[in-house]
Amino acid sequence: MSDRPRRTNEYTAEPATERYKQCLFEWLIAHAPLWNQINYRRRQKYFAENGDVWDTEYADLYDEYAPILGKAACQQVAHKNAEAWRSHFDLLDKHSDDSDSSVTEKPSPPGYWGSREDGYELHSLVRNDLYTFDWAEDKSTLEFGVGEALEEEYDFEHNERVTLEIRGNPQWDGDDARLELVYDEPADVLRVKHPVRIRPDTLQEQRLDAFTHTLDTENTTYSAAIDVGANNTLAIVTTTGETAVYHARPEFDRFQVLSGLIAELQSELPDDQYTSKRIQRVYDDRGRKRDHSRDAAVKHAADWLLECNVGTVYVGDLTDVLDAHWSATVNEKTHAFWSHRQLVERLYLTLGDVGISIEQMSEADSSSECPKRGSQHTSRNVDSFRCHDCKFDAHSDIAGAWNLLQTTVGPMARPAALSAERDRDAPTDGTYWEWNGDDWGGVNLAIDSTRRRELVAMILRCLDQRG
Repeated sequence: MSDRPRRTNEYTAEPATERYKQCLFEWLIAHAPLWNQINYRRRQKYFAENGDVWDTEYADLYDEYAPILGKAACQQVAHKNAEAWRSHFDLLDKHSDDSDSSVTEKPSPPGYWGSREDGYELHSLVRNDLYTFDWAEDKSTLEFGVGEALEEEYDFEHNERVTLEIRGNPQWDGDDARLELVYDEPADVLRVKHPVRIRPDTLQEQRLDAFTHTLDTENTTYSAAIDVGANNTLAIVTTTGETAVYHARPEFDRFQVLSGLIAELQSELPDDQYTSKRIQRVYDDRGRKRDHSRDAAVKHAADWLLECNVGTVYVGDLTDVLDAHWSATVNEKTHAFWSHRQLVERLYLTLGDVGISIEQMSEADSSSECPKRGSQHTSRNVDSFRCHDCKFDAHSDIAGAWNLLQTTVGPMARPAALSAERDRDAPTDGTYWEWNGDDWGGVNLAIDSTRRRELVAMILRCLDQRG
């Protein structure tokens, strides 16, 4: 069962009564100190000569925390900590492996969940057999137990459990895995992460329910290459000559608006203070908007590829090419706004779920070589690509994707649309998409200075309303 693919449903929740709320927060607060003590003991072993983190003793901590958390919750904290250390050692192995360039910076050992002075992270864990969801049209609930000391403190009746009202619906159906509850303090929201283990034979069926098209393997299936970038989230060319570009600049403009607001709010803080709940809310909002646009682009592209009956996709590997740049804007775009690794992982997950295989290949010279003649006598300016030998003009990322595809399938016919630049209307023979904040469409939404001021004013009003 452990080999089954996992997917995570996410909801928000609120305690059904004030009594449950007070009990819940006492229970939440106790997780972090237990994690910290287990982690401290493991770190002591880690930094000691000939120390072994797996020899760490911590069973005595259960006696202290089980009356509040319950023994099962204590075990889940220990298991979660062990997982963090296994992940750390896995990253260390990759970092020290000269043939693996996926980890370029030496990873740090697992850290702490806050402190008594600065405040604890409210992050809790519930074993898969110790919680229950009740889904109903009018009100859905989540129930789980706490330690005996809390049950006595809050006068729980026999078999009574903490009850939360759930907002949201499950996207995935499968066997319950360990539940996580995280209190998002800046947003004042309790978030529920509900992983499920899915039978492999039902995974694709569940995923395809969210798509308009399906892959028809009885007919000819085609290949495609994707150039993944910061200016254009995805640029795609298929072996049939179809093209699609997902233009990221309007969303980066929005990201910069929020970055400017963060800097402005930080400038107003006292000298000894770096952040605030208000600033953290903007950070979180910025990250959610960025992730939503990226994930929506991948889903939208997957549906488009299914419509084109593409069964295999090749993605450029940019490992080790994202060095620091002299431009602060370029650095922000490549290191804060855009994550090549996360985007590729999302492609693997989404395309794999709908039956499209994906392979990574080197992007060496793909952006500088003319796909028509192979010449290196080329120039690239933002979205424009020109070969000075054959006078070939193209969209730079489409040219890069075309080169990737030709590397795999050999010379192919020139794609129908090559000049999908952001200052032009969407070409009639290609597909050109821009993010409007909610969905991918064809409207140019680059933000001018007036619109920036309007967005900042709107965000500040929302923050003031939320306190």
